[in-house]
Amino acid sequence: MTAKPNFAVTRTAPTALTVTTPYGGAGWEQWFLLRSDAHHDNLHADHELEKRHLDLALERNAGILDFGDLFCAMQGKWDKRADVDQLRPELVSAKYLDRLVDYNADFYQRYAANWILLGRGNHETSVEKRHETDLTERLAERLRQAGGAHVHVGSYAGWVRFQFTRGSRNSSKKVLRYSHGYGGGGPVTRDVIQSARQAVYLGGADIVVSGHTHDAWELPIMREQLDHLGKPQLDEMVFLKIPGYKDEFSSGNGWAVEKGMPPKPKGAFWVRFYIDYRRNEKHDERIRFEVTRAKA
Repeated sequence: MTAKPNFAVTRTAPTALTVTTPYGGAGWEQWFLLRSDAHHDNLHADHELEKRHLDLALERNAGILDFGDLFCAMQGKWDKRADVDQLRPELVSAKYLDRLVDYNADFYQRYAANWILLGRGNHETSVEKRHETDLTERLAERLRQAGGAHVHVGSYAGWVRFQFTRGSRNSSKKVLRYSHGYGGGGPVTRDVIQSARQAVYLGGADIVVSGHTHDAWELPIMREQLDHLGKPQLDEMVFLKIPGYKDEFSSGNGWAVEKGMPPKPKGAFWVRFYIDYRRNEKHDERIRFEVTRAKA
């Protein structure tokens, strides 16, 4: 039986969440699954890979954070991109948007207890502008009904603070900045160039996450700061680009192929927090993190 998630989530600002979890003990670790661009209702979404990652999140008692475009939602009335040949048979309905919510809720409700964030991407905001309905909020309502006590709807860009506690004592926090993403990514730079620009104004973040371009990379940028004792220290600001679960290239047809788009990787990222005892002295412990690709 899967254990219940060992964290609490509070909204500290309209665009910010705090995730609080106790830490300590030999071998302590806390996992989180960082995902974006599932495009789950798209005909070319890889449901098997997505399910493997979500099932592993349950095994690891991991929190799940999604940064937008969970919905694809391109086959509705008045959408210029609509193509009946790209519509999943199970989504054929006179109430297409309602069916999208049902379809996605049926798949994700198994993971509701571990879900923390449902962010908005450009596909969700496009539907909201044109059809005056918020697919993300409606899915969140369904996940809460299925036991998702921690489910919060995020903005297009925002913050998540991870706070670790031991009794009444707080350890050093870790801060994640997310944005669904913007722009085309670029066939050569794959959006890496944005990291240098963002590092200038996102100095308070330890992890910076975005999706949208369906690329996959990890880029650490070193920085020098003063610690709480006033001593200089070096640490990393890690930038992550999350690919998603859609593969339009292999079909040989469709918008991506007609535009000459290259094949894109699939998957997500894991972040694991753990205790690092410096010099093997338990009184000198630090909360560290490592990130790894979720791709198989």
